[in-house]
Order: sequence, then structure tokens, then C-alpha cells
Amino acid sequence: MKLFFLLALLAAQSRVALAREPVPMNLTVDGVAREALVFPPTNLATKAPVVFAFHGHGGNAQLCAQGMDFQDEWPEALVVYMQGLPTPSLRQAAEPGLRPGWQHHPGELGDRDLKFFDALLATLRQKYPVDDRRIYATGFSNGGHFSYLLWSKRPQVFAAFAPGAGIILSTFQLSEPKPVLHYAGRADRLVPFERQEQTIAEARRLNGCSDQGEACGLGCTLYRSSKGAPVETFIHPGGHLFPPAVGPLIVKFFKEHSRNP
Repeated sequence: MKLFFLLALLAAQSRVALAREPVPMNLTVDGVAREALVFPPTNLATKAPVVFAFHGHGGNAQLCAQGMDFQDEWPEALVVYMQGLPTPSLRQAAEPGLRPGWQHHPGELGDRDLKFFDALLATLRQKYPVDDRRIYATGFSNGGHFSYLLWSKRPQVFAAFAPGAGIILSTFQLSEPKPVLHYAGRADRLVPFERQEQTIAEARRLNGCSDQGEACGLGCTLYRSSKGAPVETFIHPGGHLFPPAVGPLIVKFFKEHSRNP
């Protein structure tokens, strides 16, 4: 386990020197000020893939950008870190009070975060050369839940998803198969690994995946799909955390999938 996280730490430190500065983006949605950090693609002359990344409950866009680092892992992409608003936790007993985060269910909080996403994507399309066939979502914990919610409510927008430490809630109506990479920690106590295994199984059923997976690297398993929507998993030995080693896997997975026009 120590070797696993040492390699992940070294990989993260090797990218520090490549760090770029984000462009703040401010919108007003239903009378509420909303914020995001945007890393423009290195080449504005061609259409760029778009990666939306969502922090966990209690996190923020700046720390999310520093920890996930998709802007340096995929400089050709338009990378967007959205900022959540004060939100109750799904686990009030463990996390009482309001912290920055995302709506958990469709219709909750007036769909404020779905509306924010819609408005932000429309603004990005006006400002940057967006490749509509290559739009992706990834998130950790509460951000992972929201990534699954986007799959449920905005499947026509996205080419693939990469939620981590999140689950498919009973209120989600997933009907359209989509490629998904789910990452999880076996020792996760906040979002129990067993519940995440159930979510992975549900995604495999929807996507028409094989029961038997094949190795695709350290901790990585690929389940091929009869519907062109594979499920990939990255299972690490740690707890409720974002493992730096998963960042390159997510970028690789996204690069392999685009949405049919």
C-alpha cells in the first residue's frame, strides 16, 4: 500500500512545475452568483474537448484543480472546475451542517446545480471552440454523485463519465448507456465500498457489460460492453480520497470515447 501511494505522490509532484493559471468565470443563475475556474485549451484554433470536474462536499474549486490537475494532464482540453454552494450532506449524522457541494437528487434545491451547469456550458460555447462530441464529467464523493446525476438528467450532452467515491441514488433514472470509469477505495468508510460495488454492478447492467472483467493496469479492470459503453474501474486500497494515480487513467479513458453526432 505504501508503494502504491508513493508512486501516486511522485506522479503528482512531477506535474507541479507545469501548473497553469485558471480564468475565473462568474455567472448569475436564478439570481444567485455562481463561480467556476476555467483552464482554456492550449490551442484555441481547433475544437477542444471539455472536462467538468466536481469537488466533494466541503471542498472547493481551487483545491479540486490542484488535486485533480486535469489541466496539466490534458492541456489540449478545456477544463472546468465548478464551485458548489452550501449544501446539506447525505450523511447528516457524520457531516452535520451546510458545506459547499451539489444537489443530490433531481429537483432538489430547485435544480440549482443542473441549471448552473446548463448556463456555464452555454457560456463556454460562446467563448471557446467546444467540441460537442467530447464533453466529459468527473467528480469525487458528492461530486461523484453529481456526475451520476448528470448521466441521469443530461445523457445527451456527455461522451463519458468518471465518478469516484459516489453512488447511483434511487432517484436517478439512468436510461442511456454511457462509458463510465468508477474509482473507489476498499477502505472507504464514508461511502462504503460495498455500496459502490452495487453502483458499478448497476452501471454494468445498464451498459450491457460482461460479468468478467479484464485487467487494464494496476488496480484497473475493464468490462467490455455489447452497447459500445464499457465500464472501467480503478480500485485502490485506501479510504475516502482522490488517488492521484487515477488522473491519467481518467484522461486516457476520456480520450478513448466520443459521443456520436
